[in-house]
Amino acid sequence: MTIFMFAGGLMGAAGVGLSAYGAHAGGGTVATAAQFLLFHAPLFVALGLAGHPSRTRTAGGGLLGLGLALFCGDLLLRHFAGTRLFPMAAPAGGISMMLGWLVVAVSAFGTRSR
Repeated sequence: MTIFMFAGGLMGAAGVGLSAYGAHAGGGTVATAAQFLLFHAPLFVALGLAGHPSRTRTAGGGLLGLGLALFCGDLLLRHFAGTRLFPMAAPAGGISMMLGWLVVAVSAFGTRSR
Protein backbone atom coordinates (compact mmCIF):
# COMPACT_ATOMS: atom_id res chain seq x y z
CA MET A 1 0.00 0.00 0.00
CA THR A 2 3.08 2.20 -0.15
CA ILE A 3 2.02 3.12 -3.68
CA PHE A 4 -1.14 4.76 -2.32
CA MET A 5 0.88 6.88 0.13
CA PHE A 6 3.26 7.84 -2.67
CA ALA A 7 0.31 8.74 -4.93
CA GLY A 8 -1.30 10.76 -2.14
CA GLY A 9 1.89 12.74 -1.63
CA LEU A 10 2.21 13.45 -5.35
CA MET A 11 -1.46 14.45 -5.56
CA GLY A 12 -1.06 16.80 -2.61
CA ALA A 13 2.03 18.44 -4.08
CA ALA A 14 0.42 18.76 -7.53
CA GLY A 15 -2.77 20.11 -5.98
CA VAL A 16 -0.92 22.83 -4.07
CA GLY A 17 1.15 23.80 -7.12
CA LEU A 18 -1.86 23.88 -9.42
CA SER A 19 -3.84 25.88 -6.84
CA ALA A 20 -1.11 28.50 -6.83
CA TYR A 21 -1.03 28.53 -10.62
CA GLY A 22 -4.81 28.83 -10.79
CA ALA A 23 -4.83 31.70 -8.30
CA HIS A 24 -2.11 33.68 -10.08
CA ALA A 25 -2.60 32.82 -13.73
CA GLY A 26 -6.32 32.11 -13.82
CA GLY A 27 -7.89 29.10 -15.34
CA GLY A 28 -11.02 27.57 -13.87
CA THR A 29 -10.21 24.10 -15.13
CA VAL A 30 -6.79 24.21 -13.45
CA ALA A 31 -8.40 25.22 -10.15
CA THR A 32 -10.94 22.43 -10.46
CA ALA A 33 -8.23 19.85 -11.12
CA ALA A 34 -6.25 21.19 -8.15
CA GLN A 35 -9.27 20.88 -5.86
CA PHE A 36 -9.93 17.30 -6.92
CA LEU A 37 -6.30 16.36 -6.31
CA LEU A 38 -6.29 18.01 -2.90
CA PHE A 39 -9.63 16.45 -1.92
CA HIS A 40 -8.40 12.96 -2.75
CA ALA A 41 -4.77 13.12 -1.54
CA PRO A 42 -5.66 12.42 2.12
CA LEU A 43 -7.71 9.37 1.11
CA PHE A 44 -4.73 7.86 -0.69
CA VAL A 45 -2.51 8.45 2.34
CA ALA A 46 -5.18 6.84 4.55
CA LEU A 47 -5.44 3.86 2.21
CA GLY A 48 -1.69 3.48 2.47
CA LEU A 49 -1.81 3.59 6.26
CA ALA A 50 -4.83 1.26 6.55
CA GLY A 51 -2.73 -1.79 7.26
CA HIS A 52 -2.89 -5.09 5.44
CA PRO A 53 -4.26 -4.41 1.95
CA SER A 54 -7.55 -5.94 0.91
CA ARG A 55 -8.50 -6.58 -2.69
CA THR A 56 -11.57 -4.42 -2.31
CA ARG A 57 -9.66 -1.47 -0.86
CA THR A 58 -6.98 -1.82 -3.52
CA ALA A 59 -9.63 -1.92 -6.26
CA GLY A 60 -11.30 1.19 -4.83
CA GLY A 61 -8.00 3.04 -4.76
CA GLY A 62 -7.26 1.91 -8.30
CA LEU A 63 -10.62 3.17 -9.56
CA LEU A 64 -10.09 6.47 -7.78
CA GLY A 65 -6.59 6.84 -9.23
CA LEU A 66 -7.80 6.04 -12.72
CA GLY A 67 -10.68 8.49 -12.35
CA LEU A 68 -8.43 11.27 -11.12
CA ALA A 69 -5.97 10.68 -13.95
CA LEU A 70 -8.74 10.85 -16.55
CA PHE A 71 -10.66 13.75 -15.02
CA CYS A 72 -7.73 15.96 -14.00
CA GLY A 73 -5.66 14.94 -17.01
CA ASP A 74 -8.44 15.97 -19.37
CA LEU A 75 -9.00 19.32 -17.63
CA LEU A 76 -5.30 20.13 -17.54
CA LEU A 77 -4.72 19.07 -21.14
CA ARG A 78 -7.60 21.30 -22.23
CA HIS A 79 -6.06 24.25 -20.40
CA PHE A 80 -2.41 23.80 -21.29
CA ALA A 81 -2.61 22.18 -24.74
CA GLY A 82 -6.02 23.29 -25.98
CA THR A 83 -7.09 19.72 -26.68
CA ARG A 84 -8.75 16.93 -24.78
CA LEU A 85 -7.40 13.62 -23.62
CA PHE A 86 -10.15 11.84 -25.57
CA PRO A 87 -13.90 12.41 -25.94
CA MET A 88 -15.75 11.89 -22.66
CA ALA A 89 -12.53 11.47 -20.64
CA ALA A 90 -13.63 13.83 -17.85
CA PRO A 91 -17.07 12.22 -17.41
CA ALA A 92 -15.51 8.74 -17.52
CA GLY A 93 -13.07 9.88 -14.85
CA GLY A 94 -15.89 11.24 -12.72
CA ILE A 95 -17.80 7.96 -12.95
CA SER A 96 -14.64 6.03 -12.08
CA MET A 97 -14.12 8.24 -9.00
CA MET A 98 -17.71 7.70 -7.86
CA LEU A 99 -17.34 3.94 -8.27
CA GLY A 100 -14.01 4.06 -6.44
CA TRP A 101 -15.57 5.83 -3.47
CA LEU A 102 -18.37 3.25 -3.38
CA VAL A 103 -15.88 0.37 -3.50
CA VAL A 104 -13.86 1.96 -0.68
CA ALA A 105 -17.10 2.24 1.32
CA VAL A 106 -17.90 -1.44 0.69
CA SER A 107 -14.37 -2.38 1.79
CA ALA A 108 -15.38 -1.40 5.34
CA PHE A 109 -17.41 -4.62 5.48
CA GLY A 110 -14.63 -6.90 4.29
CA THR A 111 -12.62 -9.29 6.41
CA ARG A 112 -11.13 -7.81 9.51
CA SER A 113 -7.63 -8.49 10.77
CA ARG A 114 -7.26 -10.03 14.22
